[in-house]
Amino acid sequence: MSTDAREIQRARQAAEEVLTMLGEVERYLKSARNWGFYDLLGAGLFSSIIKHRKIQRAESVLGQVNSKLHSLQKELRDLATGTAPQLNISSFERFADIAFDNIISDWMVQSKVQKSLEEVAQLKMDIEGVLETLDRIENG
Repeated sequence: MSTDAREIQRARQAAEEVLTMLGEVERYLKSARNWGFYDLLGAGLFSSIIKHRKIQRAESVLGQVNSKLHSLQKELRDLATGTAPQLNISSFERFADIAFDNIISDWMVQSKVQKSLEEVAQLKMDIEGVLETLDRIENG
């Protein structure tokens, strides 16, 4: 196997790992969004806690995505892949959402979860584009 073929294979593997992790992030965020709907309807403390656990799990996987993206970018050098989306929900907003459990704080978190889902979807499309480019390079 030539050096170029090995580099393409390593880049493809990194891209596929990113896609797998993004799928996991997406599942956590969708679950958080669903729990957020219950929270908006006044389900209370229990739904807030579960929602934030899902968000924390998504944030954890996003950290892994970010690390893997750096590896992918290193492999690709010339292809721009963007950066991993961030869930910038402050500790205060989490505290306010759980402690005060009102519609304003619930809605703020819910809108951030939705925005993060949109960013994950865009990143997935970018990575799929990278995989298509790798296929074109490999197939000449």
